[in-house]
Amino acid sequence: MRIFDPHIHMTSRTTDDYEAMYAAGVRAVVEPSFWLGQPRTSPASFFDYFDALLGWEPFRAAQYGIAHHCTLALNPKEAGDPRCTPVLDALPRYLVKDNVVAVGEIGYDSMTPAEDTALAAQLQLAADHGLPALVHTPHRDKLAGLRRTLDVVKDSALAVDRVLVDHLNETTVKEAKDSGAWLGFSVYPDTKMDEERMVAILRAYGPERVLVNSAADWGRSDPLKTRKVADLMLAQGFTEDDVDRVLWRNPVAFYGLSGRLNLDVAAPGATHEGNSILRGAPKDATGPQDGAAPEDPALRHDGPGSPEPGAGPHTAAADAGEPARRA
Repeated sequence: MRIFDPHIHMTSRTTDDYEAMYAAGVRAVVEPSFWLGQPRTSPASFFDYFDALLGWEPFRAAQYGIAHHCTLALNPKEAGDPRCTPVLDALPRYLVKDNVVAVGEIGYDSMTPAEDTALAAQLQLAADHGLPALVHTPHRDKLAGLRRTLDVVKDSALAVDRVLVDHLNETTVKEAKDSGAWLGFSVYPDTKMDEERMVAILRAYGPERVLVNSAADWGRSDPLKTRKVADLMLAQGFTEDDVDRVLWRNPVAFYGLSGRLNLDVAAPGATHEGNSILRGAPKDATGPQDGAAPEDPALRHDGPGSPEPGAGPHTAAADAGEPARRA
């Protein structure tokens, strides 16, 4: 089984999660930019974060054979903070980066006029850069938020079939589907959707244009929820092709609209900008002990994402049993 988690905040997760995700079948992820859990106080905080999503996180993911892309934006939670709005002016220089496959998360938190402005501006940026958009629907007043979102999309230069409307549930799925947008569902342990509700929606509305994600972050969440949805789909009579469509082909199709989705995972280098994730790695019986000179870091990348000596690049597509390709 191959799985693509189209919305997960790996900067909030440990490297152990990458290992567990790989073992569960995850071969690709998209990490949308979001807020930190507390207010940022300057645009510079965003820029350091964007740089990490473009560099450090793909490096971490590659240790475990997982292709990592991101979406960048001024998120809805901070769209009304005047300390943060200058990010809108700086976004164009980030949206041209190869690993950016959409503008997001954008949309609504409290449905304020400032959020209207930020949403409209970033939909325009998506259109200008030939990118799709990942839109966050609010956690409160979801149906009103969806309708307001779709109204802004209709007035924008970005076609609705290039928009993924995320965090949907039973109250919003029909109108979102009727709009022609792509449909995103976040599956959580306690809030949002769960596996049973997700499978019931798939049975009622079908698998077309549906993306299922874990949205795992620093809260109580589970980066293996995508696999749990897949397993329940099979247990309740969906075919392996249905599972592959929802958990792989649909996210590939949506983010492939960017023209930048690359499912190849090259063997990672020894470090990213001089840093590695080797602290705390187990030593073999002949390896250096505490206080000894470290061994060559290039010899220590022994996760499932690293090749055997003399092997070619490791690719997610190859793991999935199909030729490597650029989507």
